[in-house]
Amino acid sequence: MAKTDPFGFDMSVSSSKKKNPRGRRGMTGAFETSTRVCEHEGCEEAGQFRAPKSPDVLDEFYWFCKEHVREYNLKWNFFETATEAEYMAQVDKDRVWGRETKAFKKSVEEQAWARLGIDDAHTVLGENATRNPGKGNAAGNGHTRRLPSTERRALEVLDARDTMTKAEIRKIYKGLIKVLHPDMNGGDRSQEEQLTEVVWAWDQIKSSRSFKD
Repeated sequence: MAKTDPFGFDMSVSSSKKKNPRGRRGMTGAFETSTRVCEHEGCEEAGQFRAPKSPDVLDEFYWFCKEHVREYNLKWNFFETATEAEYMAQVDKDRVWGRETKAFKKSVEEQAWARLGIDDAHTVLGENATRNPGKGNAAGNGHTRRLPSTERRALEVLDARDTMTKAEIRKIYKGLIKVLHPDMNGGDRSQEEQLTEVVWAWDQIKSSRSFKD
């Protein structure tokens, strides 16, 4: 038995459809309940098909009959008012589905060295610098032993090796803190995200049993 709403609201689906100003759209794209007349000059057919007025105004429409909306669509050119540069920019954007490629973010240690005016940390060693990956790279990954993923990530953040002791890694950690901490940089907080990563990384190593004290 249907109950009467004491507040006088009709929440039924049929009532909502009656109040909805939008017409029902058929499989052909026609708004079957539209009462408009085709806007093509001299045409008196029902205007059940809509078409955008211009590339710059896509939410305002002309209303045509089926024959004249086809005619309008054949002449439609989205880039009609665009310059060659704007057209090529849109083509480039569409190639990557609107998701532009961004440059890789510098690692924490690279940003730390950069603050000291050093682009390549190898130059600090002068003639003793080397890019030889060493024996540990024979397996192709540079790792000499197995570690949990969190500890391996922590070593990458700190730019440390898995053969180091905690004391050695602590020295690297303290050096990065001096470079990244706002108190050491006149209150500059632009490196706080990197600082948080460094602190997290040291927490993993500090509590680990994988490294000698």
